[in-house]
Amino acid sequence: MRAAILTIGNELVSGDVENTNASWLARRLESIGVRVVLSASIPDELDTIVEFVRREGARVDVLLVTGGLGGTPDDITREALAAAYDVPQVEVAELAADLRARFSWDPDYAARWALLPEGSRPLVNPRGGAPGFAIGNAWVMPGLPSEMEAMFDHYAHEIGLDRPIGSWRRVFATGESRIAAVLEEATTRWTTVRVGSYPSFHPEGPEVEIVLKSSDEQALAEATAFLEPAIEAIAARHPR
Repeated sequence: MRAAILTIGNELVSGDVENTNASWLARRLESIGVRVVLSASIPDELDTIVEFVRREGARVDVLLVTGGLGGTPDDITREALAAAYDVPQVEVAELAADLRARFSWDPDYAARWALLPEGSRPLVNPRGGAPGFAIGNAWVMPGLPSEMEAMFDHYAHEIGLDRPIGSWRRVFATGESRIAAVLEEATTRWTTVRVGSYPSFHPEGPEVEIVLKSSDEQALAEATAFLEPAIEAIAARHPR
């Protein structure tokens, strides 16, 4: 399965708030067998959200959206998703009644959260008030990390697969250029394994972290068994 992550919020685009949701979701999706092929942040702008959802949602199996589900003027995600799917917003009566009862000190404010795109399915928020919703292949969740994480974990069994994406990683004391050939060979021989190479430079010399990922356990094991000794041998011949 292929996924895209969309995090919505002016504060994310401006850098005022760290985008921890995207990295958390990417790791969590891999653990349930879903490969992230795109991660993006966009501001609270209706047309921009609509364009992204229509364009990128059609290219993936699942689209994860976070942010913009509160009750302030810039929280327009419900409206934008309704527009993206060309449906009106409608009040989910049972959900609205529950929100009014739970937030009795300001029931009308809370009831706004029940104005969901027609045909969508409300998602339980185990740690907060504003519900998420699912429509088409989009799963829309709050931007507050604690609420988003709890909501995702509540529905992870529906989103993912039974084959998690396994990984292997190790840091080697060598330069990336010296091991490029064996990395290319591994990529060619084990096409279901993603090979990542992340160099760093230190006063004592270069290092490179190699990361292998695949939902094919056998291919991952074979690629690891090939690469690890091959890189060790190169590092031994060319000490930094």
